[in-house]
Amino acid sequence: MAAPEFPVSALVFALLICSVASYPNGKVPMSCSGMIPHHGHTPQSEPVHQITVSQMKFKPGDQIQVTISGPPFRGFLLEARDAEDLSGPPVGSFTLIDPEVSQLLTCEDVQGLAVSHKNPSKKTEIKVYWNAPSSAPNHIQFLATVVEKYKIYWVKIPSHVISQSNAPPFTTPKATEQPLTTSPTVSHLTKPFSASECGNKKFCVRSPLNCDPEKEEPPCVFLSFTRDDQSVMVEMSGPSEGYVSFAFSHDRWMGDDDAYLCIREDQTVYIQPAYLTGRSYPIMDSRGTLEDMGWRLADGVIQCSFRRNITLPGVRNRFALNESYYIFLAVGATHDGRILRHSQQPLITYEKYDVTGTPKNVGGSHSSPLLKAHGALMFMAWVTTVSIGVLVARFFRSVWSKAFFLGEAAWFQVHRMLMLATSVLTCIAFVMPFVYRGGWSRRAGYHPYLGCTVMTLAVLQPLLATFRPPLHDPRRQVFNWTHWSVGTAARIIAVAAMFLGMDLPGLNLPGPQKTYAMMGFVVWHIGTEVLLEIHAYRLSRKVEILDDDRIQILQSLTVAEAEGHVFKKAVLAIYICGNVIFLIIFLSAINQV
Repeated sequence: MAAPEFPVSALVFALLICSVASYPNGKVPMSCSGMIPHHGHTPQSEPVHQITVSQMKFKPGDQIQVTISGPPFRGFLLEARDAEDLSGPPVGSFTLIDPEVSQLLTCEDVQGLAVSHKNPSKKTEIKVYWNAPSSAPNHIQFLATVVEKYKIYWVKIPSHVISQSNAPPFTTPKATEQPLTTSPTVSHLTKPFSASECGNKKFCVRSPLNCDPEKEEPPCVFLSFTRDDQSVMVEMSGPSEGYVSFAFSHDRWMGDDDAYLCIREDQTVYIQPAYLTGRSYPIMDSRGTLEDMGWRLADGVIQCSFRRNITLPGVRNRFALNESYYIFLAVGATHDGRILRHSQQPLITYEKYDVTGTPKNVGGSHSSPLLKAHGALMFMAWVTTVSIGVLVARFFRSVWSKAFFLGEAAWFQVHRMLMLATSVLTCIAFVMPFVYRGGWSRRAGYHPYLGCTVMTLAVLQPLLATFRPPLHDPRRQVFNWTHWSVGTAARIIAVAAMFLGMDLPGLNLPGPQKTYAMMGFVVWHIGTEVLLEIHAYRLSRKVEILDDDRIQILQSLTVAEAEGHVFKKAVLAIYICGNVIFLIIFLSAINQV
């Protein structure tokens, strides 16, 4: 079924703030080497936390208590290093004292080389044991990364050096290297970006297509690339209180993508490269690969620009710009400097493009073609074919009672054809979201569960129909009620599933118009059924009050039936026209996303 993400949970993660490498559960083996959280912010320079040890001398096999203490913090990462080579690998192993708040990490395929937090709750003290290995170096220093909250953290806070009992004096201490780098120069932009050169000198991606970033209406998400010799100038803007971003991808799925974000924090915008590993928090990267950065905030619009070399040999996770990629364009919110999941599915270009090639002006879609087809087929099945089929079976038995194909009544043939079409459309549509997601979507709420139920009932109903007893068989009444119950349940659940599915970001239908249109159909269908029920009741009453003259009764019955048939046919024709209008509206809405 349609996702939800990107469900957006539907769309916003219940994010827990403040964790090393953005992981509330502390599972950060990727940070073992550099001990740097991938938060995209500059670490604090002056530590306010301290590391204390239970003894200053040790021998192999000793167990030393290590304590991190200070103002309340949420995340931490603790390692022991050779004091004479702090850039080397972790040394020794740890033993937990309180497994409720700390956990062992596997670094370099060795369990227990580091310790991290187990949850993002506030702490003022952490205690663990360090086990000195038989091959321990002469001098050991403990290093800790401590996270107070997402954008406030300290990297490689050092402890005092502890030494083996027979080791020579430690005379050449080295200060802990802080990953502080000189920030690239960032300028302040003075005016909105221009789309006048899109397709001429600039390669542009816009949402909506051909919108103008210099105009307030309609709101425009704008991205442009301008080649300048061996580099590319990138401009990006969009209405957002949090961030605007884009990514290069080899396919139409999130994961293994080269991304760039412009993140608003107070009255400043940070331009941040990142790497997407999947449907998880992006791994922030160094900004050293970007030049000529600039930004501007005005009227709720974030603007940023930067220059990047076309190729970056030796730099991981940065793609060469002179190749073809799908381009993702997304807008989202932030909390305390941390980006949240975008509430709307990203715009994805229809095909791959080389942004350094011929300048073009392109658009994209916020929804996958598979999800569009899924929604269209489900709507066609459960709004059009099944609804008409139900009315035909309920009210047109007397209208089309003559034998038709294979000796069956015409009404039955029409009913069966429409119901089989419903089952076939449902089966085809059911597979599409699983193909798109590559499995089950956990961010789509109840929609997939209702969809599976509908799918089951849609397959069960024609199977039950194959066992329909003859007309005068005693079991026929049981079959009729079972057939009606299963069909009615399927229709009700299908409508509920469609209401939920239309709100998912994977389909990205415009709201609240989508809800009003669906409510309009429900009222339209119920109104039609009620009208036909009233007509049938009035027709039966008209016959009942006739005089007791047989000829008059027969004549009146014939006239009444003829009038009733004309009325029913007119109502059905109008109903079908209305359904077609609803279907066109829905398909048009899907085509626009």
